[in-house]
Amino acid sequence: MSGMIDAITSVLWGYLLIYLLLGAGVYFTLRSRFVQIRYFIHAWKIMFASRRTEKNEVSSFQALCTSLAAHVGTGNLAGVAIAIYIGGPGAVFWMWVVALLGMSSSYIENTLAQLYKTNNNDGTFRGGPAYYIQKALGLRWLGMLFSSLLLITFGFVFNMVHANSVAASVSVYTDISIEYIGLFFALITCLIIFRGIHTITRFAEIVVPFMALGYFLIAMVVVLMRLEDIPAVLSLIISHAFGLEQAVGGGIGYSVAQAVMQGVKRGLFSNEAGMGSGPNAAATATPWPHHPAAQGIISMTSVFIDTIVICTATAAIVLLSGQLETGNTLNGIQLTQASLGSIVGPWGAWFITGAVILFGFTSVVANYYYGESNLLFMKNNRKLLFLYRLAVVTLVYLGAVSSLESVWILADLSMGLMALINLVVIVLLSGPALQVLKDYDQQLQAGKTPVFNRKHFPFLNQTIDSDVWTSGSDEPDDLDEGSDSTSSEATPPETALPKAADDTNQLPDRS
Repeated sequence: MSGMIDAITSVLWGYLLIYLLLGAGVYFTLRSRFVQIRYFIHAWKIMFASRRTEKNEVSSFQALCTSLAAHVGTGNLAGVAIAIYIGGPGAVFWMWVVALLGMSSSYIENTLAQLYKTNNNDGTFRGGPAYYIQKALGLRWLGMLFSSLLLITFGFVFNMVHANSVAASVSVYTDISIEYIGLFFALITCLIIFRGIHTITRFAEIVVPFMALGYFLIAMVVVLMRLEDIPAVLSLIISHAFGLEQAVGGGIGYSVAQAVMQGVKRGLFSNEAGMGSGPNAAATATPWPHHPAAQGIISMTSVFIDTIVICTATAAIVLLSGQLETGNTLNGIQLTQASLGSIVGPWGAWFITGAVILFGFTSVVANYYYGESNLLFMKNNRKLLFLYRLAVVTLVYLGAVSSLESVWILADLSMGLMALINLVVIVLLSGPALQVLKDYDQQLQAGKTPVFNRKHFPFLNQTIDSDVWTSGSDEPDDLDEGSDSTSSEATPPETALPKAADDTNQLPDRS
């Protein structure tokens, strides 16, 4: 059975997803007029300005941190090392390409999640690909299939993998039994997930920025210590990415195909752009400015932070250490630990262990919420939700104490099927998301704080829920019946801002 699953996974990744991921990224980049570049600075401004919310609301910053909590995990520490070990230094370049193109895919899927979110009637929302598949395309069966795949992948499989990585990393350097590590991990998970989305987002808001910044600073220390080697490392990455090193006879056995495959595969596993997982967090936010495009723009930064910053930090540690040239057989998290330890001393391995604990735990908590949102899509039942929470806690413990080689095969398959469904769907639904972006563009260019008015978008007005995005529709509607649906005149005069010279208008903090 595992052999058959592995064969299907190889075809899925080798012949479909690589081309679909890169092709969709190029398509969205061109159609959005390079939204990831135009709004790069603007995204950071509105992200930090969005931290204040009304009672019970989830801010854009909290939603971003929840998304990062799921993204930033063992894939950043172990996955990058695996990609380099198998695909060579050139895999790092293709991870960069996937991330930069994936930022535009992230805009599309997260904007759709905001548009088609469901009101929980307690100040919070939920949503994601299953929701926009059903509401926009009318295909509930496909939404159910996607929800099932996500529930298996994130709610169960990935949580077992993260718990196993944490337990294995801690047990190597301590005398603590794996059973006790698993029990403690499961207990802390239980205390957080049973308290609901507000506890999860507050936890992510506090822990994620701290752990990401700490890891980045350590990487910067490593770079400064080996500054003279940076040009050679960059040259190594580029040459192996295009096979130039092999062309001159100096290669070390890596192929371009391996570099592309590992870069794309591990890049997607790390930043999840286009996979359809991040929108589950993005849908929870009440964004500011009050416009769905704002959350889509903010969400692009999670891809940048995850891959361009944190994954590159791991790549720098591994490549600057020289561990690949020593002929050792270390791989995954052990390669990352050995690499940092060889540069900064024995405490480096302990630091990686601490990072694995934090990264793994935050990933488990965020992954749980992704599963919860999709479980509620399939059936909104309190008893079923309680059983799901018990199952997650139980599997966290079992993952910590079990061997998970076969689980990774299932994870790659379900993750690939998720990405395949979501990418096709967001290509089909990219039109409304791009219209919403045009509306956002026009309001900013007019010197206004963008406000979304659903009445200006007939298709969206008919397909999104009647109890979401209602405040903008209450504003005076000065558009004629046949006017352009993306006109910027929807914003009332009191929301106007002084017009800036470019797209990165200074937006006032709501406080």
